[in-house]
Amino acid sequence: MDRYTLAILVHNRFGVLNRVTSMFRRRRFNIASLTVSETETAAYSRITVVFDGDDIAKEQLMRQLYKLPDVVMVRELDRDASVNSELLLIKLANRERDKRNDILDAAGAFEAKIMEYSRDAIILQLVGDTLLIDNFIDLMRDYEILESCRTGVISLARGAGTMRDGIG
Repeated sequence: MDRYTLAILVHNRFGVLNRVTSMFRRRRFNIASLTVSETETAAYSRITVVFDGDDIAKEQLMRQLYKLPDVVMVRELDRDASVNSELLLIKLANRERDKRNDILDAAGAFEAKIMEYSRDAIILQLVGDTLLIDNFIDLMRDYEILESCRTGVISLARGAGTMRDGIG
């Protein structure tokens, strides 16, 4: 199976997200990452979905998405032709003095930002591509992870073109 990223431009209306994600459910795609937000104009929202599947099923899904009344544009974003990023917040135990410097050194090596520091816990923020985030979490497993949260992938095609270029 291959991994795909779709950017879906939709009218910013009640229930649109449910209709779009229902299309993925009906087609039996497992969503690995989902982000939604208003765009540069409040009239539209952008849904970025990362999922696993095969080419034929993906193409069929894209055609079906266009049949939804609130879908304006669907674009597949190739990893090499787009800029992708994700945000991680991770809370680590900070009770053992001998591990503090190791955690801070690793945070520095990954350019993670310290969001909160106390005697009991450290909260770090890391922004980067999925591989960087995965590698950082894997490294932090050597310490006591209390909690973590990630945003999911956001992605924009490289160059000056926009999703709205094809809208009449």
